[in-house]
Amino acid sequence: MAQGHMIPFTSLAKRITESNPSMKITIVNTPLNIQSLKTTLSSFPNISLSALPFDAARHGLPPNSENTDTLTPVHTVRLFHASQSLQPHFHALIAKLIATVRKTPICIISDVFFGWAVEIAECFGIAHVGFSTGGAYGTAVYFSIWMNLPHRRTDAEEFGIDGFPEEIKICRSHLHPNLLAADGSDDWSVFFQKQISLTLKSDGLICNSIEEVEPLGLQLLRQNTGVPVWPVGPLLPLQWLESLFSGSGLRGDGKKSGIEIEKCMEWLDSKAEDSVLYISFGSQNTISAPQMMELAKGVEFTKTPFVWVIRPPMGFDLGEKFRPEWVPEGFGENKNGLLIHGWGPQLEILQHRSVGGFLSHCGWNSVLESLSQGVPIIGWPLRAEQSYNAKMLVEEMGVCVEMARGAGSRIDAGEVEKVIKVVMGREGKGQEMRRRAGEIGEKIRRSVRDDGEDGQRGSSVVALEAFLGFLMSKRELH
Repeated sequence: MAQGHMIPFTSLAKRITESNPSMKITIVNTPLNIQSLKTTLSSFPNISLSALPFDAARHGLPPNSENTDTLTPVHTVRLFHASQSLQPHFHALIAKLIATVRKTPICIISDVFFGWAVEIAECFGIAHVGFSTGGAYGTAVYFSIWMNLPHRRTDAEEFGIDGFPEEIKICRSHLHPNLLAADGSDDWSVFFQKQISLTLKSDGLICNSIEEVEPLGLQLLRQNTGVPVWPVGPLLPLQWLESLFSGSGLRGDGKKSGIEIEKCMEWLDSKAEDSVLYISFGSQNTISAPQMMELAKGVEFTKTPFVWVIRPPMGFDLGEKFRPEWVPEGFGENKNGLLIHGWGPQLEILQHRSVGGFLSHCGWNSVLESLSQGVPIIGWPLRAEQSYNAKMLVEEMGVCVEMARGAGSRIDAGEVEKVIKVVMGREGKGQEMRRRAGEIGEKIRRSVRDDGEDGQRGSSVVALEAFLGFLMSKRELH
């Protein structure tokens, strides 16, 4: 029940039906979320949508709260617990589906936040596969820390992670405040420990990753879960994947942008190759007013051309009209900067030749979009598994410099300037990061090719076929 999760789910559904046109898929969610998915799936007749009843007000949530996009942390954990109320409705849906078509579904694929779907699959004798919409490394860390709460066993600032090599350490600052305060009896722990435990009873896991890109993460995820893991990523919109090979560029995915895409592209066309810094904190994140001011000042100091998808700071309604006092006077009003209010055409921007760096919250969809285009990252993780993603991008891949960590970070304009100059630099570390990001981009492109060089098919194509083969074998056993 979050934008960053629904995008990979719909992309997975499309990939499955393209790989096997005889497959029929039903995507299930709450009414408002299902409504938002209709336009993206209108041209896929084998994919149907089904809405489960959900009354936000009954769970102490604001009206029409069916996803995390605009919720506070308090309401977010309330939504998580409320989502368990969908279980009997989903049970009834499966029973009705079986009675109507006189066939038992092959498999239930559920987000790891809906681990209870395992119990329904067992009830009907259906295979169950958990789906992690994040990367393998981030998922493995997330599972381990929530299940073991290692920070409760030590007073040290740095500590190991259960199931990980001894040399891999994590800091308390990597942990979201809700996790840092967790003791096993709080609302967050109760929800995640239950859902992760149930998910680990699945027949396997699908992961939005690529075998060649995350070898360590996939090794750890397989080792720690003990079930098959199929990395079928990148699960990005199909038109994005097609554009990787055609070079034709993108022109929107149905969302209303805060700027006309043509105007944005025209502005980017006027800039030199790899010279523009793109700034965005994802679909549901923002930073505080003081942080916004310092970040803007630092960007100004560098004189680097930038595109910033900017939203009102924390404490303000995200739909509120933007106030000039949140940034330095005249900021973004000259030819050096472009401010986009609300939502920006991220896929199109990252694909443009002039973009040479991405200041990001390190959400996994954004990471994949950036690296698929060979764009290095300046990391400012804010929540969920984002700090673990950033850790991997810095330590394992060498494609990121972490500028800040967490929503409560104190940042300084001078430090912002320093980091941007390093990453956007044409020599030294910036050049090396761009080279590494380019290599990873090539691996991502190869992974989804169905007609690779020398007859070699992409690893994600092979993984998807292996997953579908596994399902058919389970079907035959029944």
